[in-house]
Amino acid sequence: MISLLEGKVAEKSGDRVVLSVSGVGYEVLVPAQTLSRLPVNGRPARLFTRLLIRDEAMVLYGFATPDERVLFDHLVTVGGVGPKLALAVLSLLTPDAVRRAVASGDVAALTLVPGVGKKVAGRVILELKDKVGAGFDTTGSGPLAEVRDALLWLGLTAQEAREALAALAPDGERPVEELLREALRSVGR
Repeated sequence: MISLLEGKVAEKSGDRVVLSVSGVGYEVLVPAQTLSRLPVNGRPARLFTRLLIRDEAMVLYGFATPDERVLFDHLVTVGGVGPKLALAVLSLLTPDAVRRAVASGDVAALTLVPGVGKKVAGRVILELKDKVGAGFDTTGSGPLAEVRDALLWLGLTAQEAREALAALAPDGERPVEELLREALRSVGR
């Protein structure tokens, strides 16, 4: 099993990258978000990978973080979701956004991904709710919930968002914008 590649970016195009590792070029299919985070050709890079053997072909899929790889592994276990559709999901949604959608049963968020209809989105929610949605905080409403959602939308992890919310001074009702600014200052963004 090939689970990690470290080398230099040799090529980037479309949904794939060639990573040169000790003189061997590995072609790796990656989500758009991972591709955008990779450096320019000739620079060192690291990809967390998953090797799948399908239809007599060995295909490497690569991810910027182990969390993306774990979510990919979960997505491909869902009936009707193959590796290409799992990459499409991770190209459009962050791992936390997928978890939030699964935990809250948000079919609309998942159907934003090209190729994911209501039926597949419902299946993803049903089959992954206990695996990736468990423990994801979807409760609450009001200004703090809006700030939490904004922080997650801006790319913070669920843990970073919880820490930022915990750092807010409890001095009564304040506008969401003010709370968001304070929360972002606490995480240094």
